[in-house]
Amino acid sequence: MVASSKMMNVRVTTMDAELEFAIQQGTTGKQLFDQVVKTIGLREVWFFGLQYTDSKGDNTWIKLYKKPENVICKHMKKIGKIIKRNIEQHHHRLLSSSLTTSSNSSSSSSNGGSGMNGSKVMSSSSNTLDGDSDSDEDDLTGSTPFSKWVMSQDVQKGDPLLFKFRAKFYPEDVAEELIQDITLRLFYLQVKNAILSDEIYCPPETSVLLASYAVQARHGDYNKGTHVPGFLAKDRLLPQRVIDQHKMSKDEWENSITTWWQEHRGLLREDAMMEYLKIAQDLEMYGVNYFEIRNKKGTELWLGVDALGLNIYEKEDRLTPKIGFPWSEIRNISFNDRKFIIKPIDKKAPDFVFFAPRVRINKRILALCMGNHELYMRRRKPDTIDVQQMKAQARDEKNAKQQEREKLQLALAARERAEKKQQEYEDRLRSMQEEMERKQANLSEAQDTIRRLQEQLNQVQAAKEELEQRQNELHEMMQRLEETKNMEATERAKLEEEIRVKQLEMQKIQEEVTLKDSETKRLHEEVEEAIRKQVAKGSRNEAAAALQAATTTPKHHHVEEEEENEEELINGENGTQDFSKDFDTDEHIKDPVEERRTLAERNERLQDQLKALKQDLALSRDDTMETPNDKIHRENVRQGRDKYKTLREIRKGNTKRRVDQFENM
Repeated sequence: MVASSKMMNVRVTTMDAELEFAIQQGTTGKQLFDQVVKTIGLREVWFFGLQYTDSKGDNTWIKLYKKPENVICKHMKKIGKIIKRNIEQHHHRLLSSSLTTSSNSSSSSSNGGSGMNGSKVMSSSSNTLDGDSDSDEDDLTGSTPFSKWVMSQDVQKGDPLLFKFRAKFYPEDVAEELIQDITLRLFYLQVKNAILSDEIYCPPETSVLLASYAVQARHGDYNKGTHVPGFLAKDRLLPQRVIDQHKMSKDEWENSITTWWQEHRGLLREDAMMEYLKIAQDLEMYGVNYFEIRNKKGTELWLGVDALGLNIYEKEDRLTPKIGFPWSEIRNISFNDRKFIIKPIDKKAPDFVFFAPRVRINKRILALCMGNHELYMRRRKPDTIDVQQMKAQARDEKNAKQQEREKLQLALAARERAEKKQQEYEDRLRSMQEEMERKQANLSEAQDTIRRLQEQLNQVQAAKEELEQRQNELHEMMQRLEETKNMEATERAKLEEEIRVKQLEMQKIQEEVTLKDSETKRLHEEVEEAIRKQVAKGSRNEAAAALQAATTTPKHHHVEEEEENEEELINGENGTQDFSKDFDTDEHIKDPVEERRTLAERNERLQDQLKALKQDLALSRDDTMETPNDKIHRENVRQGRDKYKTLREIRKGNTKRRVDQFENM
C-alpha cells in the first residue's frame, strides 16, 4: 500500500515536444495517454499510442487498460491460472489411469500430483502467458511491479521513465481523414523522420520534391532578401542515402531544393504538410508495420500490416508484396503460442497460418490487426457525433483561417503595390529634381550671359554715339573745306591731313561698331535661347508640383477591396479501437485498392515535376552507391508498377489460391 502511493516521473516525447508528468504507481496507461492528448490538444486519439522499447529491442505499445501496478490483483490472477491449469492436467491423468485403482490410492496420487505439477506449471507458465523466455515468476516475488514492468522494457531505472507518443495506425487517405492541424503536424513529422532515416524508402527525385514542401512548411514563402544562399545549411532535408548517391555539393542541393520551393509560393504551412503526406502515402513502405514470419515450409518472409490489409513479402524485398489480403476478406484472427491463424470470410478457403519467432510478436500483430480492421470498417460507416462535431469545428477553423489569410494577402498585395508605386514616384521625383537642378544651373549661366550682353549693348551704344559725333565733326570740317577753297596751300594741306585722320578714326570706329553688332547679334540669340529655357523651366516646375501632389496619395487602398471566401472540406470517417478477435466484416465491401491511384498518376503537373527532377539528378548520379532497394524500385518502375497497381495484382483470384500460394513460397 505504501508503494502504490509513491509518485514517479514520466517523460513523454512527441515528435516536436517533451512532456513530463508525475504519476502514481497505480496510474493506468489510459490515464497517462489521456493526460498527454489533453496537454497537446489532440482529439483524433484513435491513430496514436504510447511506445517504448522492450528487452528484445522491439518497439512495444503500452496497453491502455492494463494496470500492472496492482500487485495483489495481478498475482492472484496469475496464481488462479496456474492452479486451474494444474487441476486440468491432473484431471486428465486421472481419466487415463486404470479404473480399478483404489479410491485411497487415487486420492493419494491426486494430492501428490498436485504439488509436483504445481511446481512445474509455475516454472513453465511464464513462456505460455508472457509469450517469451521472460519469466513471470519475478512478478510473484513481491517487488514493485510497475518498476519491474518498466525496467523489463529496457527503460532506465529511476526518474524519469521514458515513452514516445507516436502514430500507431495510419489513415487510408490523409486528405480525407486527418481533421485537426495537430494531427496533421504529428503525422507529417513522423513520416518525414521515417523518410529521412530510410525507414521508408523514397526515390531521389521524390525526396527532393518532398524536401521543397518541408521547407515551405517550416519557413513559409521564399523571400530572396531573407533566404540567402546557405539559409538551409542546417536543415536536415534529404536521406543520407540520396546525398551519397549523387556527386553534388551542399550548395547544389540547396539550389535544387530552393528552385522547387519557389514553386510553392502562397501555400499555407499546413497545406504544405498535407501535400507532403499526399505524396508520401504513395510510397510502398508508408504506414506498413513489418514482422518476420515463416510459413509451414519454414521459409523466412515478411508480414506487412497496414491500413488496407495484410501483405506477404519475400525476405529480400520489402517494397514489392507477393500476396495480399484486404481486411474485408478476414473474419477472425487468433494465435496459439508462436502460431498465428487468420480465418478468411470465404469458408471454403483454408486458414492462413504462419509462425512468428516469439509469442510477443504475435501479440503485437494481433493488436495491430484488430486496430486496423476496426478503423477499416468504421471508415465505411457514418461518422459518429464526436467525429461530425470535430469535422464541423475543423471546417469553421479552416474557413476562418482562410478568410484571415485572404485578408492578409490582400493587405500585403495592396501594400506591395502602394510601396512599389511610392517608390516609382520617389524615383521620378528624384530624377525631376536632378533635372531641375541642372536647368537651374543652365538658367544661372543664361542670366550671366544676359548681363554680359547688356554691358556689350551699352558699349555699342556709346560707340555709336561717338561715331555720330565724329561724323558731325567731319561734316563741319568738310563744310569748312568748301568755304576755304581759296585758302593757302599750307592750310589746305593741314586741313586735309586732319580730314584723313578723322576718316581713319571713323573707319576704325565703324569696324568696332560692326564687331559690336555681330557680338550683339550672338548675345541676342543666346538671350532668346535662355528665354526659351526659362519658359521650359516654368513647365517643369508645374510638372514637379503635380508629381509632388501625387506622392501624398494614401499608400494602402486594400481596405476598400472586396473579400472572397473559399471553403475547403476535409472528409473522412474514423473510429476507435475495438479489441474483439471476431471481425465484423462485410463481404460486400469493395476493396478500396481497386480504384486507388497514386497522386503522380492523377496529377500531370506532379508527373512533370518528378520527371524533370529525375533527369536533373541523373547527371550527377553515382551508380556504384545504388542500394538493393534502389535496384528493386528501378525494376518496378521499368515494369510499370506502383504501390496500388501491385496491390491490385496480388489480390487477384480467390482467397484459397492466395493461401496456397503463400504455403508454397
